[in-house]
Amino acid sequence: MKKILIIGAGGVGNVVAKKCAQNADVFSEIILASRTKSKCDDIASQVKELYGINIKTYAVDADNVPELTELLLAEKPFLVINVALPYQDLTIMDACLNAEVHYMDTANYEPKDVAHFEYSWQWAYQDKFKEKGLMALLGCGFDPGVTNIFCAYAQKHHFDSIKTIDILDCNAGDHGHPFATNFNPEINIREVTQTVRHWKNGEWIETPAILNDDCVHFPFDYPEAGVRESYMLYHEEMESLVKNIKGLERIRFWMTFGQAYITHLKVLDNVGMTRIDEVDFNGQKIIPLQFLKALLPEPASLGNNYTGKAVIGCVFDGEKDGKQQKKYIYNVCDHAECYREIQAQAVSYTTGVPAMIGAMMILKGIWAGEGVFNVEQLDPDVFMDELNRCGLPWNVVDFDGELPA
Repeated sequence: MKKILIIGAGGVGNVVAKKCAQNADVFSEIILASRTKSKCDDIASQVKELYGINIKTYAVDADNVPELTELLLAEKPFLVINVALPYQDLTIMDACLNAEVHYMDTANYEPKDVAHFEYSWQWAYQDKFKEKGLMALLGCGFDPGVTNIFCAYAQKHHFDSIKTIDILDCNAGDHGHPFATNFNPEINIREVTQTVRHWKNGEWIETPAILNDDCVHFPFDYPEAGVRESYMLYHEEMESLVKNIKGLERIRFWMTFGQAYITHLKVLDNVGMTRIDEVDFNGQKIIPLQFLKALLPEPASLGNNYTGKAVIGCVFDGEKDGKQQKKYIYNVCDHAECYREIQAQAVSYTTGVPAMIGAMMILKGIWAGEGVFNVEQLDPDVFMDELNRCGLPWNVVDFDGELPA
């Protein structure tokens, strides 16, 4: 039983706090901190009402290393669970080093002024964490996170070598809004408007972004969700998986988008609302994408009327005992069921539950090490068992569907 500190009180922070409270035999004390203390207090109040667990709350600026360090030294948690913004990963890692606290997150660092994300900045902390005898666990949400664990599990149990991996992320839910994003709008829109990359035969291949008429997409028949148009994107877990999955020749990431979402985003992009550089407005400097974020629904508010399923998984093509085989490992998550359990929609749920499980693995010593780790470098078996127990049951089946060549 150990103390943890969660940084971030949005939709994912809500799920992490409540799931930790459901496992009070592991998490002896839960602290929740965010820039806006009232958000932490709201979650703490719900946790107290639902589970009878007291959560201590703080206001903290996650961009301010001395302020973060002061909080960590005062509270002395065993582990920080970072579900704040990806811009803040490095400052939180610095504070963890200063206070000698273990670290984990759900999304890799990206600089605020460039729509570009990669692991190099965080991998550069390897020696710093190793010298302090600390563990930093990167990308322990669903994708990245569970998808990486699915890959490690497939490599351990189903394949001698994996040649291709296709990660397929489908949100077939309906939140009732003409346009909204399921997680932080600023991060979501920066992600999906980028030039696409996938890995093939030892190099990264670029293809047009999803708003381009020449983008790569195809219809895929998702379990329980049906046929959905799936667009190729670049996603961060591919960067670590190409390093850690033996014999990998190709990896791609696909995500579903409805036509209404694509149309709205094209218009917003065309008029400049997705820009991340400053513009002058009435004598003030504003960033259009941050202004758009203020106009869109809070992702944490979408759960109340959300219906439908989210389906995320990996298709593998490889060899076992000299024979080719294809496997599909996936989870189906119901938006309405998530809301009934924990007052969250499925996208927050599928990120927050794995973050709690990853923290549990570290607190129990099942995952241990010194330095910086991606989750597929660690043993997947207990984590896979906990997914079944904690609300994200998975299936593994032979795959006989069609994917683009």
